[in-house]
Amino acid sequence: MKAAFSLLWLLLSICVGLPASAWGGSGDVASVSLAGRNYVRLLDWARVNNLETRWLKRDETIQLTNRGVRLVFAMDSREAEINDLNVWLSYPVLLRNGSAYVSEADLKTAVKPILYPPRNSASAKIKTIVLDPGHGGKDPGNQDGSRQEKKYALLLAEELSDQLKHAGFKTSLTRTSDTLIDLPVRPDIARRRGADLFISLHWNSAGSGKNEVKGVETYCLTPEGASSTNAGGEVIGAGAKPGNLYNNKNMFLAYTIQRSLRKNLTVEDRGIRRARFAVLRTAEMPAVLIEGGFMSHPAESKHIYDPAYRKQMAKAIVEGVLAYRAQVEQPR
Repeated sequence: MKAAFSLLWLLLSICVGLPASAWGGSGDVASVSLAGRNYVRLLDWARVNNLETRWLKRDETIQLTNRGVRLVFAMDSREAEINDLNVWLSYPVLLRNGSAYVSEADLKTAVKPILYPPRNSASAKIKTIVLDPGHGGKDPGNQDGSRQEKKYALLLAEELSDQLKHAGFKTSLTRTSDTLIDLPVRPDIARRRGADLFISLHWNSAGSGKNEVKGVETYCLTPEGASSTNAGGEVIGAGAKPGNLYNNKNMFLAYTIQRSLRKNLTVEDRGIRRARFAVLRTAEMPAVLIEGGFMSHPAESKHIYDPAYRKQMAKAIVEGVLAYRAQVEQPR
């Protein structure tokens, strides 16, 4: 049995193109202290992980590739690309003496979970998913004229629930009517129902005068000590939260869902982002929050209000969940 697992590990390493010994982490690469935290020189990390490096624009944008992986980092920026999907880092990539450096924290909490998907224990299967339609009751969420986010979040949740059930999952919603549920109660509902995954559903808005902003973004919980992508998520301190126990699975679930949304819908990829939203902080299972589009965008809002489009979006989310399950349920 041990030999079989070793063979599987080797095959997985070959498929992705990274050695099992250093896959996604800093491996044996030495770190240096920059801007008050540990950083790793990308050239050294790439060499350990069998990745070729090339400056797309000297001292501005660097690319790391092999046959199965493409990473792009911009200097002095938290925006990166992993396999052509936008991923927001916790800390900016730095340029020092002509070399690019990435934080050890980001290698561990952003890069590794995507390149090396986490695994469940052999007996842990993904069966139950709790969906959380945002807002409700006296909290309408974002508004576009008479249209309110809470209504369309519930409609998406109902469609997604039906499709997940058809795919073989057991599902339930934190609310099934126009009622207000306190934010901390929502992940607790998921815990009490034995949820294996928690997915919160929302529609975005860019505010007055910003109706050109559009696209889909998926949030997972900010790692301990890091700053969030969205300042609106910084409602409490940056210490460890219960949801941080699932950092790797949170990130990988966000990746598979955002990738599927970008692949299956004609939407702008606003990336995987980080926030300490209340519904993510205390989730005792892998959890993400999806912002499915902007009610403030003239064209995108029409999609949001269209049942056929919401059906397409639900199908894309299901595909992302299935991709997540296929990886995390593989034998260790």
